[in-house]
Amino acid sequence: MSETIMVAGGAGYIGSHMVHQLLKTGYDVVIVDNLSTGHRQAVNPQARFYEGDTRDIQFLKQVFAQEPIQAIIHMDAFSIVPESVGDPLKYFDNNVIGMIKLLEIMQQYDVKYLIFSSTAATFGQPQQSPITEQTPQQPINPYGVSKLMMEQMMHWVDQAYGIKSVALRYFNAAGALADGSIGEDHNPETHLIPIILKTAMGQQDTLKIYGNDYQTPDGTNVRDYVHVTDLAQAHILALKYLQAGNPSTAFNLGSNQGFSVQEIIQAARKVTQKAIPAEIAPRRGGDPDILIADSSRAKSILGWQPQYTDIQAIIKTAWTWKQKHPQGYQS
Repeated sequence: MSETIMVAGGAGYIGSHMVHQLLKTGYDVVIVDNLSTGHRQAVNPQARFYEGDTRDIQFLKQVFAQEPIQAIIHMDAFSIVPESVGDPLKYFDNNVIGMIKLLEIMQQYDVKYLIFSSTAATFGQPQQSPITEQTPQQPINPYGVSKLMMEQMMHWVDQAYGIKSVALRYFNAAGALADGSIGEDHNPETHLIPIILKTAMGQQDTLKIYGNDYQTPDGTNVRDYVHVTDLAQAHILALKYLQAGNPSTAFNLGSNQGFSVQEIIQAARKVTQKAIPAEIAPRRGGDPDILIADSSRAKSILGWQPQYTDIQAIIKTAWTWKQKHPQGYQS
């Protein structure tokens, strides 16, 4: 009898890869998603799918009454930084209230394990690089604040009710399943690699580089990219860590190396063999200069070993998905 894991947000980009990895590892999977940003076509047919909102406690009760859920992987949050700055209440409502309701239902049904998709955005403009788990968390946008509030709630709920949790602070999730069957499809798309590949496909004329006056070697932002299947693997290891009786904690997940926007464009030109014209545009609000993870703690404690360590290999998987699905899940 395999364990039943609920993936909140399992129709989304990272969520769909998470579901794939869980099924491959032998888990029984329940997906809960309201499809506001996820895609029905991304829902794995081997999992049981419930369409609904995690803020709806009656809906959650129906799911928990039917399913023997033993742990929750929480990937159900809005995550666009500029949108969060323009509409903070939307982010606090969806992200924070959604977490409160999930924790309430976990308490009611005595579910003791929660693996949470947190983010490097909780660190804000860090004074040190690479970023460790001890780096002060001082978010500079409502998205980062909402995720930090969710982490803090988990801490106090553990103290009060013994619900054990791991917060996994992702850096930039990238890539797709190697066979191109599922991948990244956001509307609007705000992530750099898919936007570059859109330009490579000729779906837009030029790529905008937002700012070239950052405190970095070539003036463009530096980010740490981690492959989406490596992220999924870390969640399974984090679940096993909790089930072994270990205390609640947090881990940074990244590649430990930073690439500037210009370097990513160059790598994509090599992978796609396309020109990819680019132009400089004004900076966007809330963008830190450099974000690079120190993931050594996840490697030593969880035994996490990312399989994708080469940026061109990561981009290649995203390009396979893009070529197979030029219009995303619509095609």
